Amino acid sequence: MVKLSVKDMDIETGGIHIAILNKKDARKLDLHSGNRVVIKKGKTEVTCILDIARSPKSVAEGQLGLFEEVIDHLHVKNNDKVNLEFTDKPKSVALIREKLFGKRLTYEELYTIADDITHDRMTDIEKTYFVTACFTKGLNNEEIVDLTRAMVETGSKINFSSLTLDKHCIGGVPGNRTTMIVIPIIAAAGFIIPKTSSRAITSPSGTADTMECLAKVELTEKEIRHVVKKTGACIVHGGSMNLAPADDKIIEVEHPLSIDAEGQLLASVMAKKYSVGATHVLIDIPMGKSTKANTWAKAKHLRKMFELIGRKLGMKVKVIITDGSQPIGFGVGPLLEALDVIAILKNDSFAPQDLKKKAITMAGMLLEMTGRYKDGFKVAKEILESGKAFKKMNEIIDTQGRLNHLKPGKFRLPVHCPKIGRVKEIDNEIIAKIARMAGAPTDKGSGLFINKKAHDLVKKGELLFTVYTESQFKIDLIKEFLKKNNGYDIH
Repeated sequence: MVKLSVKDMDIETGGIHIAILNKKDARKLDLHSGNRVVIKKGKTEVTCILDIARSPKSVAEGQLGLFEEVIDHLHVKNNDKVNLEFTDKPKSVALIREKLFGKRLTYEELYTIADDITHDRMTDIEKTYFVTACFTKGLNNEEIVDLTRAMVETGSKINFSSLTLDKHCIGGVPGNRTTMIVIPIIAAAGFIIPKTSSRAITSPSGTADTMECLAKVELTEKEIRHVVKKTGACIVHGGSMNLAPADDKIIEVEHPLSIDAEGQLLASVMAKKYSVGATHVLIDIPMGKSTKANTWAKAKHLRKMFELIGRKLGMKVKVIITDGSQPIGFGVGPLLEALDVIAILKNDSFAPQDLKKKAITMAGMLLEMTGRYKDGFKVAKEILESGKAFKKMNEIIDTQGRLNHLKPGKFRLPVHCPKIGRVKEIDNEIIAKIARMAGAPTDKGSGLFINKKAHDLVKKGELLFTVYTESQFKIDLIKEFLKKNNGYDIH
């Protein structure tokens, strides 16, 4: 072990833990680029990949250059003293190699891998090989259950009640913000439903991004317990709670590869539910061209698997297969989706009826799962239309911490229909891409407001949708993109 002085490189890697050593120090310690080292500050430590500085201007002798992710993890600053020691590859690497050759992994082996991922002992390349191994060789049912448990056990767990409800959508549909309607309905009915949601990675908005237009979502476990105790519910960012952290790190390497192994998808969803002690879970599987379940056969297979894994984990799981062929609601992007939600909760006559009906249907199914209601749809509809759900949502927002200072993007681009006809279909991926080009989800007021849906009759010059953004430059980029494809198939 050697003691070195921290040099803050003031650079982010995007997640990889990097440390830089002066070439003379590296030679003395017989360390090389790509070696794995452990850096310690007190009782806190982090495993890093080593790079070598050839010039003392970058990192001088006696210094250790640290990127922002390492600085934040260790809570250190310039000139702080840290200890550095060499470490070998973790046992997980050998286990991943065995999985690549088709070995079925035990719970203990999957726990080892999840623990090494959670504590950043593995490089992105090693994590990628794990994802690849699971994708090419598959996970059997026992491995899926064991991976789910391992991801939960290597993070935090939080339990609220012997009857805890939850819901999840596997994604792929812009504007599908049912969670923010279902949660207050269920809570207003007197049930516990703590919702930990994700931020967008490849979509224009995640539930956490949309909720953040209305309330704080980065809460501590203590704060979340307080919110749920007071209101019966919460809608927060799960990443702030260390729930199944290995899952989040696996997702980070999945997306650049566009790989979503079925076993990991199942384990990912169920780990988040298992970690909050959910007893009754409703899963939404949208089916459409650009969704993960793009055929009935795939959707029904996923339904069967979710229900099977749920039983093995002691959870009551019900799956609803929904229409994922086009965007749902009017808004696409954090604030525009939040406005849809509030319009529905306030019973505004101009609120999107497709999103309202889907949310009521899902809330009704959850209510029926508890065994206390026979006609859940009727009960959910009454709670929503009576204003009880809106009152509950305001209670949740105020308890989490109200935020309401946002406006839609000031630059707007109306997109008109080029010809007369009927909207045959809308490409979810194109709509999502336009919204992201506009700045969503980073710029919360950016995105699209959709005026025409599939099967609508349209006249030449009619408004299809409006783009909102914070930049004229982005408007110009989108104009060029729209020359190739606006996402609408009109006949």
